[in-house]
Amino acid sequence: MESSASQNGNCMLWFFRDKGFDDRSIDKMFRKCRRLEDTQNERASENWEYLERIGIQKRKLPSVVSKCPKILALGLQEKLVPMVECLATLSTKPHEIAAAIAKFPGILSYSVEEKLCPLLAFFQALGVPEKHLGKMILLNPRLISYSIESKLVETVDFLAGVGLTKEGVIGKVLAKNPFLMGYSVDKRLRPTVEFLKSIGLNKMDLQAVALKFPDILCRDVDKVLRSNLDYLRSRGFKDGEIVSMVTGYPPVLIKSIQHSLEPRIRFLVEIMGRKLDEVAEYPDFFKHGLKKKLELRHRLLKEKNVDFTLSELLECNQKKFMMKMGLL
Repeated sequence: MESSASQNGNCMLWFFRDKGFDDRSIDKMFRKCRRLEDTQNERASENWEYLERIGIQKRKLPSVVSKCPKILALGLQEKLVPMVECLATLSTKPHEIAAAIAKFPGILSYSVEEKLCPLLAFFQALGVPEKHLGKMILLNPRLISYSIESKLVETVDFLAGVGLTKEGVIGKVLAKNPFLMGYSVDKRLRPTVEFLKSIGLNKMDLQAVALKFPDILCRDVDKVLRSNLDYLRSRGFKDGEIVSMVTGYPPVLIKSIQHSLEPRIRFLVEIMGRKLDEVAEYPDFFKHGLKKKLELRHRLLKEKNVDFTLSELLECNQKKFMMKMGLL
């Protein structure tokens, strides 16, 4: 038996060398997956060719296999094919399956019946729309590796505690950001929510923020959110105005200060001659392009000598704006 395993191991060694792996990478893969020592060259070749056939680019395959060498040792018909066929029923675009596997090759090592089906049922019960189920898994295939009982349920309970209790609401939040499930409740989600509360957001505000832009719940307080809050305060925004801005346009807390917030606020105050409270009334001000939209439209206002509120200036599309200006 040992001799047979050793022989298979040597065959796999030459298999990997033939595919362009260096000895260091090969050693790492053997340490990561002991099953490779018992894997026959024929199985590995068959699996490799199958991965190519389903759309994984030849140049990316070594990286995919390095992440999860186990996929070369799995039974093709027993594991790989059933998972790929099931994922195919969830996909809407040709390259989605290959892209998902490239992100997280380990998805191929899980059972369709024992892991994927219960996961889909779990999200369906939360109210994730059926058309978004596949998108969630293919966008974040690592979801399949999480325990429903110890990981996913904890996150769902936390979101319910924040106030997302209306039927289907948690499903909508997760459909918008399936990566949220990967974050630790105690290390990331809870501290972020507590930080938002400390600014002045109430339960209704938190619900609105989570529904509108769930990404903010995943952001690090000390690395991102606090610095943006300090900047807005230093610019003269009052806490009540900051609450209005965060509730109305949550990305204001994660936008680049240097490249997004500061240039827009400087333009608003110094060039347009407007006051900060106008931004608190219309927080979507920060989402509009500075050069392509704000500067251009402000110049037209000056030329026509007319005055619009920020929402009147920016909310409509170009055609409607030109009609307002009497240019069409």
